[in-house]
Amino acid sequence: MGGFFGVVSKRDAISDVFFGTDYHSHLGTKRGGMAAYDKEIGLQREIHKIENSPFRTKFEDVLIEMRGNSAIGCISDTHPQPLLIRSNIGTYAISIVGRINNSEELIEKYLLPNGGHFGVMTGGLVNSVELVASLINHKSNFTEGIKFTQDVIDGSVSILILKDNGDLIAARDKLGRIPVIIGKNEDGYSVSFEFFAFEKLGYVTEKELGPGEIVELTPDSMTQLSPPGNEMKMCSFLWTYYGYSNSTYENVNVELMRYKNGKILAENDRAAGIATDIDYVCGVPDSGTPHAIGYANESGVHFARPFIKYTPTWSRSFTPSTQQERNKVAKMKQIPVKELIEGKKLLFVDDSIVRGTQLKETVDFLYDHGAKAVHMRSACPPIMYGCKYLNFSRGTSDLDLIARRTILELEGESGFDYIEEYSDPSTERGKKLRRTIADKFNFDSLEFQSLEGIIKAIGIEPCKLCTYCWNGKE
Repeated sequence: MGGFFGVVSKRDAISDVFFGTDYHSHLGTKRGGMAAYDKEIGLQREIHKIENSPFRTKFEDVLIEMRGNSAIGCISDTHPQPLLIRSNIGTYAISIVGRINNSEELIEKYLLPNGGHFGVMTGGLVNSVELVASLINHKSNFTEGIKFTQDVIDGSVSILILKDNGDLIAARDKLGRIPVIIGKNEDGYSVSFEFFAFEKLGYVTEKELGPGEIVELTPDSMTQLSPPGNEMKMCSFLWTYYGYSNSTYENVNVELMRYKNGKILAENDRAAGIATDIDYVCGVPDSGTPHAIGYANESGVHFARPFIKYTPTWSRSFTPSTQQERNKVAKMKQIPVKELIEGKKLLFVDDSIVRGTQLKETVDFLYDHGAKAVHMRSACPPIMYGCKYLNFSRGTSDLDLIARRTILELEGESGFDYIEEYSDPSTERGKKLRRTIADKFNFDSLEFQSLEGIIKAIGIEPCKLCTYCWNGKE
């Protein structure tokens, strides 16, 4: 994933962009970057790796070294950015959020003919940001270039551009898969993935861009360059997993959605007459916790935290490069509260069960500390398809997904013809999937939220939501 933040102002923008970008650290762990424009210096840029340290610790020097009344920053889980580009339509800095599935096709079709060339990274890898910039530059202005780029890309791309006159251009993905929100204060405008990032800095929400909408910002004005489209497919995982708890997208708050989602999970268990003898309802920290609070409130069973994540030094369990090391770090972070585990029947709610690589370690950890029973609930349906729009999952194959692997074990590749049945807990295949995964991880029971349940919890029209990872429908 990733996120970006930008400011165009009558005063120095570096501090606001430094803190605003840092507020997007939950969206990525690989690289951070900032670019700024100053009338005397021109465009400036700085990029750092942030795998093993927070954004703010790598960019504290920019508060002294970088200056300008316009700036952009980004957190990225993919390629180095922002990039500085010089082209036929001007010199500018650019940052993106999204995923491009047809990079090779686009390079062959648009960038290599007539003896053209294209820069690559180590190993010949394509920097998607450079590819987007190259496509934009095929047209005679930014508006037409962005629209062209979004039309030819298979995937998604939201774009933030800092021009060499200090103006910003912000474009939301053609189908609005992630938010792009405009803030305003007395000195200018801000652009952000997360609205709270600019609210903490004294801006108020001015506008949430519609799907495909493009605007240009100066300190005194916001000009619409292209209107929004009619179709939206916003990522449902924003609410269930990677959106920050106090975020609000399309007028739906993440924390409240998760309470409602947990409530629906509890209602489903009550209707099915399962997991009725529980001592505590617990969340798999951190994003599973609000779902668990909703479950506890509805079920009447006390909420508890049988283990606490030690975050002062182990802030990110997914930082190491290998899964073995990530599992080890995850285990190191878990500090038990033995009085809440020993002899207790526990029901945990996780935000999702994707690969299951760390979940077995967590359950073994609980049994090692005396748990009598561990029930597991997933706050979303079984994930059957790897995300091809936003890179929220690190998996390189659908068979990295625990639900897919289990179907393959049960029925071979022919089982993939019955994914809808496997997702449905009322079918024999659905029951078998849940029993098999529960046995694999030593759960006393396992249930997933239904697709209908999660859509109900979000509360916006189903046609406006992307549910591809659960049902494969685009």
